[in-house]
Amino acid sequence: MKTSAELAPRIVAALIDSAVGWVVVVVPVLGAIVSVLYLLLKDGIMFQLLKTDEWKNKSIGKKIMNIEVETADGSVVDLALSAKRNIPLSIGSFIAIIPVIGWVFGPLVAIVFAVIEIVLVLTDSERRRLGDKWANTRVVQSEPVLAPDQQI
Repeated sequence: MKTSAELAPRIVAALIDSAVGWVVVVVPVLGAIVSVLYLLLKDGIMFQLLKTDEWKNKSIGKKIMNIEVETADGSVVDLALSAKRNIPLSIGSFIAIIPVIGWVFGPLVAIVFAVIEIVLVLTDSERRRLGDKWANTRVVQSEPVLAPDQQI
């Protein structure tokens, strides 16, 4: 059984992923749509695109911080499961799709949900946030991925 990820790497990974998602929001409407899609699908999209084990169950931020999403049954996080666990983190970007008023309220809502999720990680015995509970997942420390020539 893998060890639950500590809070600091999870926060840094979330900040990295948020930066990736929010950087495209500067393009009105289309940027917000791309942001919502990234924030929803971030834990599965890189593996789906690249099909390499080093991206299994990891977003860009999680890969940098050496953590990953673990499913209850040990399966790979697909796009549907990624979307399910990341709904709370993408609501702010979804609101930001609305021109002008969404550009103001979207970031505020994102901050509110981020605080709620952090509180849940701090208070839950398994360090699971709302999205993890919905998707029956948890965030754990990654094990090193060996290249095919390094495997035993």
